[in-house]
Amino acid sequence: MRKDNHYFAWGLTAVGVVCAVLIFYDLVFRSSIVLKYLAVLLDILAPVLYGFAMAYLLSPVVNWFERAFFRRKKAGNPGKWVRAVSVTLTWLVVLAMLYAIFSILVPELYKSVMQLAANAKDYYYTVYNWVRHLWENNPEISQWAENLVSKYYAEALAWVNNNLVPQLQVAVQAVTGGVVGMLVFFKNILLGVVVSIYLLAGKEAFGAGTCKLCYTLLSEGWAARVVRGAKEVDRIFSGFVRGKLLDSLIIGILCFFFSSLFQFPYAPLVSVVVGVTNVIPFFGPFLGAIPSAFLILLDSPIKCLYFIIFILALQQFDGNILGPRILGDSTGISGFWVMVAILTGGGLWGVAGMFLGVPVFACFYTGVRSYSAYRLKKKGLPVDAASYATSEPVWPEDKVPPDNRGDS
Repeated sequence: MRKDNHYFAWGLTAVGVVCAVLIFYDLVFRSSIVLKYLAVLLDILAPVLYGFAMAYLLSPVVNWFERAFFRRKKAGNPGKWVRAVSVTLTWLVVLAMLYAIFSILVPELYKSVMQLAANAKDYYYTVYNWVRHLWENNPEISQWAENLVSKYYAEALAWVNNNLVPQLQVAVQAVTGGVVGMLVFFKNILLGVVVSIYLLAGKEAFGAGTCKLCYTLLSEGWAARVVRGAKEVDRIFSGFVRGKLLDSLIIGILCFFFSSLFQFPYAPLVSVVVGVTNVIPFFGPFLGAIPSAFLILLDSPIKCLYFIIFILALQQFDGNILGPRILGDSTGISGFWVMVAILTGGGLWGVAGMFLGVPVFACFYTGVRSYSAYRLKKKGLPVDAASYATSEPVWPEDKVPPDNRGDS
């Protein structure tokens, strides 16, 4: 029986290797049929993915209601009526927040956008006069700009004809067909809400079923490692994604409150930009503050100065007080690796990559660190990095060469 199982395992491994080679060959050398079918599958499963994301974000809120109102302290099945009431209260809170946003923020945001559109002509002449006076008072800058334009005029014209115009045509087609796309999106969102309710209602059962499947397919040791790794990934993602979204929401609300108090122009629009870009670590505050400050500068230079001072104070509050209290050390990686993760994720997947690049890299970093510790312990070598801060070779205790024992 064991011999048959051994042959079955080898056959399953061979099939997996062949499939992996075929997929790799299709992705690299052919027309990427796998990616096309994967895109179709993702479109079909969009409601399930939306529902999973909603359930993942709202799971701590459900747990909080169960602990706060029903005194649930132990993990496990809390009872159908307790879970049903907690899920209902969670979605009532979400709907109340959405109603507050659409009834308070959206009208103010609409006014800001319409005011910006109405003043666009005046802002154009303001910038034009700034540039004209700059060129008149600095002839060397004017000459440098003329040489630059004449040098790159042909390249700019080719870029407009070859890249910009086709992209605008695609954008116009997307806008004309955007009604159908929006209807499909809202349909997926509504179905995602239903899926999230089912997931939240039976999240312990879904988790237990996943662990059972893992132990069914893998050996006990590997299944335990996979489960531990999944829990670590959940810790990193839950700590960072949920914490960063909550942190950005608070920063956006504070920015809106103080911008309205100080009577900054376009307060709702600026607050939305600052809050949304704040989800991007490290670069987010600058990405939101620079265009917002320029927008205020067009209206009032002195208010622009006040806004810059306010944003610096707000970011100091976020970086030193609010952020550490909400996020803690959820990623466990240094600032250098955070910057590397943001740049890599942004280069591969745009804005979403800049946000998700940090937790993804943190999960990869944690996996490499755990595997490194496992291999070092197996070799009898020290795990801490300080033991390797030497020019001498590091040996296990039972394999130290005779000529090195006297030195220790």
